[in-house]
Amino acid sequence: MASFNRVILMGNLTRDPELRNLPNSDTQVCDFALAVNRKWRDANGNEQEEVLFIDCAAFGRTAQTIGENLTKGRPIHIEGRLKFEQWEQEDGQRRSKIRVVVEQFRFVDAKPGNGKSGNGKPAGRNTTPAKRNGNGRNTRPTRTNVIEGELVGAGADIPI
Repeated sequence: MASFNRVILMGNLTRDPELRNLPNSDTQVCDFALAVNRKWRDANGNEQEEVLFIDCAAFGRTAQTIGENLTKGRPIHIEGRLKFEQWEQEDGQRRSKIRVVVEQFRFVDAKPGNGKSGNGKPAGRNTTPAKRNGNGRNTRPTRTNVIEGELVGAGADIPI
């Protein structure tokens, strides 16, 4: 039977990311949590809201970028997969949780304090006008640096 494990979330960091190295390895891991909000109106027309707190982990270059550039409260868009983890506490109690292993992410806002994205231009959409190439298609200049809204990380350096 076929299966598919893919998660796409956008929310705000609930704490500063924790960046560390895996034991006996140079691979970096970044642990953080997202708060994802949902608002709706119930049958009586009253506005309702629920907040989900989701643990996440990123590895390698993705981990380093998140750990060095994001702080508590900043929004982030992540794509990844669910991973089920189990362990036993010192008192013998079995514990488990599901976390998101981040494979790609996007910066959603500009870095605080400068109102600009990673390329030094005002944050927002690419406003470079499209140009027509020889076969009538629109083309935009290629960008080499990471700016707001670009996917970061390809997941190749995830050890699990």
